[in-house]
Amino acid sequence: MAEIAPSASRILVTGAGGFVGRALCAALQQEKLAGVAALRRAPSGIGLTEEITVGNIGPDTDWHDALQGITCVVHLAARTHVLDDRSPDPLAEYQRINVAATGNLARQAARSGVRRFVFLSSVKVNGESTTSRPFSERDTPRPEDAYGISKREAEDVLRAIGSETGMEVVVLRPPLVYGPGVKGNFLQLLKAVARNVPLPLASINNRRSLVYVGNLVDAIIACIRTPAAAGKTFLVSDGEDLSTPEMIRRLATAMDRSPRLLPCPPALLALAARLFGREAAFQRLSGSLAVDSSLLRETLGWQPRYSTNQGFSATVQWYYRNAK
Repeated sequence: MAEIAPSASRILVTGAGGFVGRALCAALQQEKLAGVAALRRAPSGIGLTEEITVGNIGPDTDWHDALQGITCVVHLAARTHVLDDRSPDPLAEYQRINVAATGNLARQAARSGVRRFVFLSSVKVNGESTTSRPFSERDTPRPEDAYGISKREAEDVLRAIGSETGMEVVVLRPPLVYGPGVKGNFLQLLKAVARNVPLPLASINNRRSLVYVGNLVDAIIACIRTPAAAGKTFLVSDGEDLSTPEMIRRLATAMDRSPRLLPCPPALLALAARLFGREAAFQRLSGSLAVDSSLLRETLGWQPRYSTNQGFSATVQWYYRNAK
């Protein structure tokens, strides 16, 4: 398929009101690509000229009106990590939204003549940690939690629909995404560094890949535009892996602060985490999770537009503008 010309493309973005969705919609405007924001509720304040309200997304959502004239779908909407999940069957709930609802949208998109379907998956499809080498697209998927399992199943459903219908499916698997508007653990780390909280993490020696939201949306646009992306799965990152102490040092530098890193044996920290029921949180801080994004760079000619330091600086500036 020839490259999608900006004047000919209409791109439906699901999850447009979310962290990545808002950044993608802003980038589509900047690139003069016609984006249509699919929203749970209106108004959004996103600023795209076209918005459509679809309500809560599920296996029975009717996408007919939203898909009219659409050439490409970027599917960002998902059930992400739910803290203190009280669902009687968490996996079933992830599957309902991330698998069944995704398949429903993709089938309707194919029937409506959509040429390409870009799906934001997760590195959790590969697994939770790396050891001697980073994850690559060639690795056998080994998701461990309900979220990762649902994303892997969604990928399989999309590939089957693509094979049946000819709609081009592109899958992106990011690691931790950070940037203005970030929430979760990265925001908590920002707060700790900003408040000069002593962190006993100086002895941790790990490698973690990150992706700045500006780089992620740039990669998504490359997947929309580039013919060679069709049918491919890509891991995406900033291209620089950091240890947790180095991440803290760089955030502190961006905040014009001195990092308060204290040495402590990792085994002692692991014991404390186990005693206080914080093993998963400690694993995210101490374990390695690195990805090899060379396939994306080689196949699409893509390079990260922003360095990690630039991404940290933009995130810190946003944090200070919005800190309470």
